[in-house]
Amino acid sequence: MRFSFSLLVFLSAIFLSGCFSLKSGFLLNEEKGEARRIHHFVLCWLKEPGNLDHQKQIIEVSKTFSGIPGVLEVQVGTAVPSARDIVDDSFDVGILIVVKDIDALSSYLEHPLHQKAKKEILIPLVDKILVYDLEN
Repeated sequence: MRFSFSLLVFLSAIFLSGCFSLKSGFLLNEEKGEARRIHHFVLCWLKEPGNLDHQKQIIEVSKTFSGIPGVLEVQVGTAVPSARDIVDDSFDVGILIVVKDIDALSSYLEHPLHQKAKKEILIPLVDKILVYDLEN
């Protein structure tokens, strides 16, 4: 809950600072006049919290997503333990997928490689998934 609130505060600050502009119903890169990239954040809580083998399986399959058309970057790793109250370190694996635009996000989500990973790895191993998508 603290993480969600912190993310909301952060995103609100970015938006209110003028870093974003709304044109034609979606965010644009003002310099180039093109749609902004989508950052697809996925936080996973395992059915067996802390299971290193399950973490490794999710990390390895997530790395394969870089082969999906429209995916520009894949970052994946485990939570960093923290004593800071503002940090939510309760999740097991975090995944960041950067795609070129909203259409690429849709294509990524429906791609057979993603669907197979979801069916064979994520659903069997993960108890809870939280997703944040943002444009920049």
